[in-house]
Amino acid sequence: MEFGAALFFLFFIMSLLTALAAAAFWIWMLIDCATKESSEGNDKVIWVLIIIFTNWIGALIYFLVRRPERIRELGH
Repeated sequence: MEFGAALFFLFFIMSLLTALAAAAFWIWMLIDCATKESSEGNDKVIWVLIIIFTNWIGALIYFLVRRPERIRELGH
């Protein structure tokens, strides 16, 4: 196999794995938010909409900002 074709194949596989990981993470955060976020106020609806409309970026923001805060609230 030619070097360029092998490089293209490697790039394709890495891109596919990255896309699958991002999709799995997005689904995980969407389910986490929908099932474990409190129903008080509009927080759950707003976070679900943020995750849906901003895809993996919104899921990452939820994971880094809101999820640790929610876990701390449950711990106290």
